Amino acid sequence: MARSVLPFVPGPALSQSDWQQLRARLSPELQQACDQSPFLVEYLKVLPIDEIGVPDYYEKPSRGLSGLDYRNLIYAIKDGLYVHIYPDPVGTRDHHVSIEPSTVVQIDPYMPQVDQKLVAWAEEIGRIEDREEKQAFLLQLIDLVCTTERPIANGKRKPDKIVVTPQELEAVRYRVIRDKIGLGVLQPLLLDPNIEDISCSGVGHIFIEHKIFKSVQSSIVFIDHDDVDEFAVWLGEWIKHPVTVRNPLVDAVLPDGSRINIVYGREISKRGSNFTIRKAPGTPLSVLELIDFNTLNYTMAAYLSLMLEAGLNTFVVGATASGKTTLLNAITTFIRPEAKIVTIEDTPEVQVPHQNWVQESTRHGGGDQKGSDVGMFELLKAALRQRPEMIIVGEIRSVEAVVAFQAMQTGHGVMSTFHAATVEKLIQRLTGDPINIPKTYIDNLNLVIIQQAVRLANGKGARRVLSINEIIGYDPVSESFSFLEAFRWNPATDVFEFPGYMNSYLLEQIIAVKRGIPPHKRKAVYEEVKRRAIILEKLHKEKGVRDYHELFQILTEARKQNLL
Repeated sequence: MARSVLPFVPGPALSQSDWQQLRARLSPELQQACDQSPFLVEYLKVLPIDEIGVPDYYEKPSRGLSGLDYRNLIYAIKDGLYVHIYPDPVGTRDHHVSIEPSTVVQIDPYMPQVDQKLVAWAEEIGRIEDREEKQAFLLQLIDLVCTTERPIANGKRKPDKIVVTPQELEAVRYRVIRDKIGLGVLQPLLLDPNIEDISCSGVGHIFIEHKIFKSVQSSIVFIDHDDVDEFAVWLGEWIKHPVTVRNPLVDAVLPDGSRINIVYGREISKRGSNFTIRKAPGTPLSVLELIDFNTLNYTMAAYLSLMLEAGLNTFVVGATASGKTTLLNAITTFIRPEAKIVTIEDTPEVQVPHQNWVQESTRHGGGDQKGSDVGMFELLKAALRQRPEMIIVGEIRSVEAVVAFQAMQTGHGVMSTFHAATVEKLIQRLTGDPINIPKTYIDNLNLVIIQQAVRLANGKGARRVLSINEIIGYDPVSESFSFLEAFRWNPATDVFEFPGYMNSYLLEQIIAVKRGIPPHKRKAVYEEVKRRAIILEKLHKEKGVRDYHELFQILTEARKQNLL
């Protein structure tokens, strides 16, 4: 099975006087965390402080820390645990170390005995479905099988209890709950809200895609193929989707909404069993937070607010990990608050702040349950009968695009993400096999946002909206499509340009008409873009608004007062 291996050789624990000297060097916040969590003290006592220095501490790390050249910091995660981003000056990835009650306190020799004694209550444990009730019962059982009392001379103490120290008892309690209720050694990674993806490629370390520090190496290690195979089988059983040689591929959803994919065995994977977990998203980033990262600017956000408020059909297009879904989630705050929205996805990632939201996801049967599959195509057809104002498809890949374009034709707004690098490639994929959208249908799509992960002039990675494009139409004579680049990113200056200013087809021919602006005054619609950009900037810079839900509430109230 998997095990946790620290990226350093733990030194001898500090004496009490040496610890007090080290404690004085810690920040007040880290001192307070140590007072609350004795296991954090034990971890700090064995750290090679002389080699790496005293770690900084953050209760909640900000994305601004991504620019740190030297990363040596501890931050808090859920359930009272901590993470240490341990620096690796020679490697390509820093280390992500989960600090748990059992990280330093050695309880491995006790755990087989504890498990053996708990077997007697296996049936009772299995019958309890409620998580909190099961946890309380397990803690009671641990008190029955473990004790901190040492044997006494007359031998009256019951000999069947496992004798541990108070620190070891806390570690045993934690480990049993983690392994019997949680996802075992992976549980701290699920509790870290800063993690996006967890990836095991086979033997070796588990790798993490971190929201702030990008690719880091976990301290969790698989020593050999048998370790990975055993863990893959355990994972399958835990999620109630067993993996076998006959059914080596499993795709399932964890209780917290995270998506897990397991590939079992070396027959289909040369490096052996592997798995990937796409973490369930927390609160989405707001469009104002994306502006903080310079993913787009205020004018672009104002422009998009007009488009989505009008229910125009929008695709966010880009490569894998370009931030398509992040941007899609952010701009849903611009959809009218009273709109009914239906989201359809394979992996539940799209979030909207609206109350009238129907969230649907596909179902993939495993093994003998293939006939129970419900795909995107079926869900999209069903969505059309629910009379939504906006249908959001997590990602369009295949024939479901036909239904999406039919929905556009019948007056439903459609938003989605799509894998393509340019507008031309998008149209090429939509009109080619296997999707085969008729070319005359393409102009039902109004807006194409191209998003990409880029490398800036300073060498740092970032995500940028490369362009916002308006689909104008299709000429059957020349068999060509016309589209207008309303916004584009200048990579030389890292600044966004607005070539569609006083030249936008959608603003002048659709938005102005919907807003009742007469033909001879349609250029006034650009003043509305400016006005909204100013409002967003003031909310952001003067009022300090950044939160996704707070922004939506403010925009909702502004619409009620006819300010937007």
